[in-house]
Amino acid sequence: MLTALSLPVYASFVQRNDLDLAAQNLATTIRRAETYARAVNYGTAWSVEIQTSNIVLFQGTVFATRDTALDETTSIPGSVTPSGLGEIQFTKLSAAPNVTGTVTLTDAANEVRTVTINAKGVVSY
Repeated sequence: MLTALSLPVYASFVQRNDLDLAAQNLATTIRRAETYARAVNYGTAWSVEIQTSNIVLFQGTVFATRDTALDETTSIPGSVTPSGLGEIQFTKLSAAPNVTGTVTLTDAANEVRTVTINAKGVVSY
């Protein structure tokens, strides 16, 4: 009986933990792209593509023609749904983002975490 009562609490904890980790991973990936662009790694800009199930850090500004060997991919848990910005590009050297705004991450219980990037590239969540 104790197990039956604790399962919903555990499931809620896991969902909230997945949501928090997804937000942290997204913020870290955006910051890494900014750092790579500022350092001019491989002599080019760096970008982040936010998909339904993945966050992809990639070299350049065109996702379709990127060098996939340089991709850094982080999975988004199936219980978390991203919305908002789909791609963020950072120019080489200045690391200025091409867009500002938010990415909203929502879990199955409708809890929300928001990751915001401003015009100077500051990421907050």
